Amino acid sequence: MDRVLVTGGNGFIGKALVQELVRHGVEVAVVGRNHYPQLEALGVECHKGDVRDPECMLRVTARCDIVFHVAAKAGIWGERDEYQKINVDGTANVIAACRTNGVRALVHTSTPSVVFDRRSIEGADETIPYATATLCHYAASKIEAEKLVLQANSSLLRTSAIRPHLVWGPGDNHLIPRLLERGRTKSLKIVGSGENYVDIAYIDNVVYAHILAAKDLLGHGAGAGQSFFIGQDQPVRLWDWINDLFLRMNVPPVRRKVPFAVAYGVGAALEVWYTMLGLAQEPRMTRFLAYQLAHSHWFSHERACRVLGYRQLVSTEEGLVRLIAWLQTGQPEHTGKSEAKETPEKCG
Repeated sequence: MDRVLVTGGNGFIGKALVQELVRHGVEVAVVGRNHYPQLEALGVECHKGDVRDPECMLRVTARCDIVFHVAAKAGIWGERDEYQKINVDGTANVIAACRTNGVRALVHTSTPSVVFDRRSIEGADETIPYATATLCHYAASKIEAEKLVLQANSSLLRTSAIRPHLVWGPGDNHLIPRLLERGRTKSLKIVGSGENYVDIAYIDNVVYAHILAAKDLLGHGAGAGQSFFIGQDQPVRLWDWINDLFLRMNVPPVRRKVPFAVAYGVGAALEVWYTMLGLAQEPRMTRFLAYQLAHSHWFSHERACRVLGYRQLVSTEEGLVRLIAWLQTGQPEHTGKSEAKETPEKCG
């Protein structure tokens, strides 16, 4: 890798990826909503722009040999049109710019939510089909985006998609802070039996998988046109893992339970209510979230291991130790914003 572009380079995954690339002496450029002094101090070339702007994407991908497309509108609530424009149309703009500028490889950050279809998933591999009943615009838009990326694979532009599940670790300003906030306010309940297992992915392992995918695409290309589930060596029992985190942070463990059917019904009612009132904030419960909290969803990582040479660099226990140390020294305020959420800025 000589020159790399990372879209969404100041997000959780994007920033960790940028820092690792810089550490290895790679010339890195990022594009995002703002200029980022912390990244600029590392020698990173920062462009203020938006994936929804085709001209911006054309400009920032110039002279790059590979693009990591990490930027996305995340979350499980919001207008369908916004998810479509950022996650789908934005991805199409990135692909078009890569083709025009002769970029050799594109690694897309996807999500296992593209296959979560209202049922438990236990050990499935990448042959599992895309979901047909997603229950949220985020998952639906990421399905379309991933399809665009994989269908764009060719001898001129090699592409692949990484599907990390529940990314966590130092630097996280979304998942862990929200869990801890709800734990401290005792507003979290176990949905369902509490016996469900899920994949989680420590941030260093996720970054490692992205870099392996890039090296593969620039080399033999065995993984070109393919998607890859990424996670820890073993899934965790979701509510046990959450309570372990809480105990280490002196937060009362979650004991109260609510049946899945009740949580699903509450989520459905809140979705109707929030839609009628035009509320932008995410409801405390949605149908999609009820399914996610009550069902198992863990995957085989065999393809990533076999094709990319992926392996877990940081264990779940070691990751928790590092996370707790980071949390106890203070972390940035959680803003609840996702990369590329604001009005497009002029590309710099």
